[in-house]
Amino acid sequence: QVQLVESGGGLAQAGDSLRLSCAASGRISGYTVAWFRQAPGKERESVAEFSWGGATTYPVESVKGRFTISRDNVRNTVTLQMNSLKPEDTAVYFCAAQKIGGSFSYWGKGTQVTVSS
Repeated sequence: QVQLVESGGGLAQAGDSLRLSCAASGRISGYTVAWFRQAPGKERESVAEFSWGGATTYPVESVKGRFTISRDNVRNTVTLQMNSLKPEDTAVYFCAAQKIGGSFSYWGKGTQVTVSS
């Protein structure tokens, strides 16, 4: 079991960059890790995933080319680099982990990202 703690959120203006970090309490090498976000009144959505096998996916079309997920299996950290931020990126961002063959059952408490126009 891992515990996840996010950091790096805050206020930004449109066009700015932010870097979110997620620190895991245990080894994440056997997990798929991801960043989700939830905007007010909307469902939580996955914006970036990094599988245990090394594949990255960006399920939300609007973040492709702007967001980059990375992971460090030695330091047990997951990072989301967000560039060219837009007001519609405003949300609480969550780090999540999924065991091989399981579901995303490990979650951080989230970090707020607010982008003003």
